[in-house]
Amino acid sequence: MVKCVKFQKELPGLDEPPWSGELGKRIYESVSQQAWDMWLEHLKMIINEYRLSPATKEAQEIIEQQMDQF
Repeated sequence: MVKCVKFQKELPGLDEPPWSGELGKRIYESVSQQAWDMWLEHLKMIINEYRLSPATKEAQEIIEQQMDQF
């Protein structure tokens, strides 16, 4: 269980950090599975809107920035 920053209540957390580094650790410790699922839907829209290829470094930087803001 984590205190989810998105929903401001205790909810089941993620099984493992979803991203490397400090951002991944922060997400793992403070984002619920429910909020992460919402993020994944939002991510699909970002990838399509900006026509990103997630394998490129530029796309990963944009995704990380958007993830932090979400």
